Amino acid sequence: MSAAGDERRALIVLLSVIFLMIAGFGLVIPLLPFFAQAFDAPAWQVTLLFSAFSCGQLIGEPFWGRLSDRIGRKPVLIITISAVGLSYAALAFAPNIAMAFVIRFATGIFAGNISTLQGAMADITPPEKRAGRMGIMGAAFSAGFTTGPAIGGLLAQPSRGALGFQLPLLVAAGFAIASAIAVVVFVRESRPQRPEGRTPKAPLSEALSHPIIGRIVAISFIVVVGFAGIEATYGLWTEVRFGWGPREIGLAFMVIGLLGAFCQGVLSGYLARRHGETLTLMGGLVFMFLGLVTQWLSPHWTVAMIGFALVCLGQSICFPNLTALISRASPPHRQGEMLGLNMSGMALSRIGGPVIAGQTFSLISPGAPFALAALLILPGLWLAAQVRRRIPRPA
Repeated sequence: MSAAGDERRALIVLLSVIFLMIAGFGLVIPLLPFFAQAFDAPAWQVTLLFSAFSCGQLIGEPFWGRLSDRIGRKPVLIITISAVGLSYAALAFAPNIAMAFVIRFATGIFAGNISTLQGAMADITPPEKRAGRMGIMGAAFSAGFTTGPAIGGLLAQPSRGALGFQLPLLVAAGFAIASAIAVVVFVRESRPQRPEGRTPKAPLSEALSHPIIGRIVAISFIVVVGFAGIEATYGLWTEVRFGWGPREIGLAFMVIGLLGAFCQGVLSGYLARRHGETLTLMGGLVFMFLGLVTQWLSPHWTVAMIGFALVCLGQSICFPNLTALISRASPPHRQGEMLGLNMSGMALSRIGGPVIAGQTFSLISPGAPFALAALLILPGLWLAAQVRRRIPRPA
């Protein structure tokens, strides 16, 4: 088979693995607020369930990313995806909210493998194609989020309490195990060889002092603080504002997921090739700001869905370019490590974001997390403009 044929096969296999894994993840996320409420958990405990997962990711992302640079992407993916599947099965039989916190923390540690997947994608992609390929990878994520929430919403039976969520959680476990099997059977190792005789700097200090990577990590951190808060309170907000339940949430995520798959798979790469990664990044942040404000002020669920679509559009063209910029600025043998640090920063955001959102939701108003998330976009735009001055638009 030709080099182009090998690259295409590797791409298809990797995207299939991502789809299966994220379908399971997407199936669980919209159900968590209702799952926690089945244990009579108040809003602040619901958001802590999200933060527990992110605490695990904070530990897992840099560890797995660096380990994948050392021993290879394939063994790390097999270990982590299999463990995630087992954790979903354990959550299905959690006896109380305290045990659910523990399981979500463990799940987060093993689900901290996104940087390993990003590293595997970067390994098989020339630098000039990475923004587009990261967009295609994002499309596979969106397709998984489209499929997962719809299945979860249809299978959940909230009237049965915690037992009503066992079936969707076991289906999520099945998706993860199928993804792990696909890695074992089809994925080939892609990790570049590490140069001999070189002692790298401490990864955190090197990343933060880098003129591109440091600013991109900061953008990811502050933007995701707001976005994670919205993610954690969205089910509660729609329940208060529009009387929605798991089925409506699942269908909404399915529709928005279809839009996200198109934007990431087609639009993100096109815009990056035409206008450059940094200008596309800035445009995505602007759309996210407009969408958050629209949702915050929405008088009806149809207006809220328009805002949701704008946020989806912005996120879809923003985050693939963040990843591409870090990948292009990193040495080939340290991409997993640097991408892992970025994902770890985002995990840190997902710890604090839901906690802050839970407090503003309870103490100020249900729409307050949207206003906060919109405000956090503004410093992100300022940092993106600084990155743009350091990476001029291609001729």
